[in-house]
Amino acid sequence: MTKLKSTLVILVVSLLGLSQANAGWFDWLFPPSTYTKTKYPIVMIGGFMAFDDILGIEYFYGIPSELRDEGATVYTLNVSAFNGTEVRGLQLEEQLDNLRATYGHQKFNIIGHSGGATTARFVASIRPDLVASVTSVHGGHKGLGFADWVEDLSQDLESGGTLGQGTVDLLSSLFNAFGAAVEFVSGHSSADFPQDAMAMLEDYSSAKSAVFNTEHPQGVPTTACGEGQYVVNGVRYYSWGGTSLFTNPLDVLDYFFLLSGSDLFYNEQNDGLVGKCSSHLGKVIRDDYNMNHVDAMNHLFGLTGLFSPNPKSLYRAQANRLKNAGL
Repeated sequence: MTKLKSTLVILVVSLLGLSQANAGWFDWLFPPSTYTKTKYPIVMIGGFMAFDDILGIEYFYGIPSELRDEGATVYTLNVSAFNGTEVRGLQLEEQLDNLRATYGHQKFNIIGHSGGATTARFVASIRPDLVASVTSVHGGHKGLGFADWVEDLSQDLESGGTLGQGTVDLLSSLFNAFGAAVEFVSGHSSADFPQDAMAMLEDYSSAKSAVFNTEHPQGVPTTACGEGQYVVNGVRYYSWGGTSLFTNPLDVLDYFFLLSGSDLFYNEQNDGLVGKCSSHLGKVIRDDYNMNHVDAMNHLFGLTGLFSPNPKSLYRAQANRLKNAGL
């Protein structure tokens, strides 16, 4: 019996060694998942205070690797942390052209969070040849109530004389300096990605958003809270959003959203920055997830709510949706 046990041990050890030496021989028994393997690469773009990653910490925390693990090709690109939609859009367009020239990709599935969604819309409008789809994640397509309030406040300060204008200039400079610091720690140059916080603020006012939507109407609902066209110029449009402000007491940003999303600034449900109806673009997957604005990017460090969906699952499902649509 002892001899039989010894023989079995030797056989098992030998097989283990053989399998390690020939890893891949039996992959056909356990093929890798292709659940998120889209035809076109996925490009992820951030919104306010956008970055790709800072010291290995991703803007979309843990999400790109989750998509790659199941077959997707994913690029996380950088645009100015604070700047107008068209400036950021031209930065994105240049990077997509570079990716196409370098790797031969025909088109891209762009997923944009917050201001990244309008950035993606701008590129899809001017360069539909580069874009297979735009997915808006908590994007504010009809303006932000909080942005309207801040703009009104800044105008009041400007009309208050030198001190008022000086206050606006000081705040703008501080935000621009912060944006430049974000570029620096994420390994980018402010020369390549300049900052203009006031331009970003203006672009997300209701008035400026209405003008932008007239110039770039693709996917934007024509009714107050409906859906937009699903496909325009060969580009498919999708969106989802949330309606919760406070989801995790350990997340310090939740306390800010309690204020920023309050009735002082909004007359509709919102995620702390983006109203429920303002998040609509193209095919609305859902607009009332139990998530706030930062939960949608899986921050702070994955601190989402106990009864909130796992953000990674939402992005996985969207990648699979794109795959099934032939994108």
